[in-house]
Amino acid sequence: MATLTETIQGKLVFFDSAPIIYYVEQHSKYGQATTELFEAIDHGLASGITSVLSLVEVLAKPLREGRRDLAVRYRSTLMQAVGILVHPITWETSERAAQLRADHPWLRTPDALQVASALEHHADLVVTNDEQWRRIGEIRVIVLRDFATQRP
Repeated sequence: MATLTETIQGKLVFFDSAPIIYYVEQHSKYGQATTELFEAIDHGLASGITSVLSLVEVLAKPLREGRRDLAVRYRSTLMQAVGILVHPITWETSERAAQLRADHPWLRTPDALQVASALEHHADLVVTNDEQWRRIGEIRVIVLRDFATQRP
């Protein structure tokens, strides 16, 4: 099996909020895989994109808990990192998300918006840790769990 870096090399990679959380908080199981992901993007081996929905999702808990330090780290990771663009949710993205929900009734609205954003911006693949996303045929889905114990 290829490493995560090899899998994403030369690709436009969309990532949802879970990889960001695992990276910033250095999750015990997924921190290494997400460090590999973000280092590959930082070194120009791949390009990274996400939607503003990711910012909403990663900031909610730290703000609720009064963890301004953590909120700053999330903002910095998303808004100041080299090689990462954060895209707005547009009318077109919302329309595509609605079609995804119609085609995949099990897909929740926030997830449909994330996948639709990836499709709207022509991402080559999506990195998530949601196993259900593998059922989406419209884009290649990479699940972090597959790389959790793998060394780069």
